[in-house]
Amino acid sequence: MVMRFAICFILFAVALPALAIDRLTASVDKNPVLVGEYFTLTIEANGKVSGQMPDTSAIAKNFVTGPISTSSRTQIVNGSMSSATSWQMQVMSRSAGEFTLPAFEVSGIKSQPINLRVVARESDDSQQKDIFVTTELAPQSLYVQQAALYTVKLFIGKDLLDAQMSQPTMNEGSITAMGQQEEAYEVVDGRRYRVITRKYLIQPQKSGNFTVEGPIFNGQVREGYRRMAVSAVGESIDVEVKPIPNDYKGAWLPSELVNLAEEWQPEDKQVVVGSPITRTFTLTALGITKEQMPDIDIPSVDGFRIYPDETDRNQMARDGRVISQMVASYALLPQKPGTYTLPEIKLPWFNTVINRIQYATLPARTVEVIADPNQPQTPTVQPQPNVTMQSVAPSNQVEPTIIYRDAKKSWVDWVLTGLGYVLWLITLVVMLLRKSHTPVQASAKDSQNTDNTNAQDKLKQLAKVAKQNEARQFYTLLREYVELAYQQPLKSWTSQQPTEIREEIAKLQASLYSANKKQVDLVTLYNHMCKIKKRSKSDAKNRLETLY
Repeated sequence: MVMRFAICFILFAVALPALAIDRLTASVDKNPVLVGEYFTLTIEANGKVSGQMPDTSAIAKNFVTGPISTSSRTQIVNGSMSSATSWQMQVMSRSAGEFTLPAFEVSGIKSQPINLRVVARESDDSQQKDIFVTTELAPQSLYVQQAALYTVKLFIGKDLLDAQMSQPTMNEGSITAMGQQEEAYEVVDGRRYRVITRKYLIQPQKSGNFTVEGPIFNGQVREGYRRMAVSAVGESIDVEVKPIPNDYKGAWLPSELVNLAEEWQPEDKQVVVGSPITRTFTLTALGITKEQMPDIDIPSVDGFRIYPDETDRNQMARDGRVISQMVASYALLPQKPGTYTLPEIKLPWFNTVINRIQYATLPARTVEVIADPNQPQTPTVQPQPNVTMQSVAPSNQVEPTIIYRDAKKSWVDWVLTGLGYVLWLITLVVMLLRKSHTPVQASAKDSQNTDNTNAQDKLKQLAKVAKQNEARQFYTLLREYVELAYQQPLKSWTSQQPTEIREEIAKLQASLYSANKKQVDLVTLYNHMCKIKKRSKSDAKNRLETLY
């Protein structure tokens, strides 16, 4: 036992120098460096290090840093073992000046600080003429959630071998790439350049003064038979973001121009009862995204049934502006004849050019509904005039005298007469019941079975889409399922449901059509729908048991 302990102690004493860190060094591969040029920071520890890394968060205040890569090595020379661990990361500065990289610490051992000089790029730099980046933002004065188009152009004047370009950045703002990059050729100052253009959608989420930091390009070009590293930085752009006005009511819609138009099919102002009318709205706006386009609510009108159809949203960039368009269709079904006035539709929006609230309006429309001439009309019974037939008898003819006497009936006659009337009434009732109820019940049963089958298919599709987390398709199937299963629009059905259902559907609608994005658990919403279906079946069963 003593011998085993002694051997373990000797092995530990021999390995202890290899596990300890006796020196920690930090170095850079370039000094000085250009603005926007990446350099490599290397931190190396002599000794074995397990599970420890130097803290580099202090340099993130003045530099753009990349991920850290770790490597280690072990050497045995003449029976002497040595170990080393190194950490490397790419670092870049957006501004010129004198900087100090702080001391780093691992296992209580510190490195020495590094004085770094970052040199600004001169306008006559030859590399700047070979490769440079331009940036443009339109407009530069924005309101909260107003969309602006940010355009980046990379000019390449040499044979490019390898390249990478970062995205622009902005605090308190979302930046989304639009479409694919475009390539073309341009001539600048008599020199031909290959131009790569990228477009981004920028939406500030908070008011104040912010800066859009330009992208950074790093790559390699062919210089004769050599590969040369090149870099370029896009200029930063200052942005003023204004808050939402306090007097604005409704869904926030900041835009330079909003247009609301409609189309009717058929275009006639006179329609027949039961003939569907398709009313299509087209909402076009500048400076907002397609997700910000609000829903168009049609007021209900007595005598009409209104069913929403599919809604299509698109966006594009043209002439330095973001253009979004929403096309929404509704089916109007007149129920009875008469003259109806569909109320006007008024949509508020904020004009960012004149800084004023305006309204996109569609005027009221009058529709005349007439009865279907092909349907049989209920006949109107006209009273028959009393016609008295008078015959003029010859003056020389004597009128006969008619004498009426009551016939005497026995009790047997009265019984037979009563039984005849009773049998006649029973036969009439049976015939009416067979004629009216049996076809209606069969037709209603077939229709109900068809609706139940279609509703069940929609519910299965809801389960599949919920697992795939497809919010827009889930919302479309939800509307169709409610109309089939409950014979009423989604809006009316939602108002009758418990609070948890209404909140989940409100979150789903907000995630699709509102600027305030909310996380929606589609599986939870689907489970609520299944519970409601089971509860409806249970209630129907209880009602039938009560009847019997």
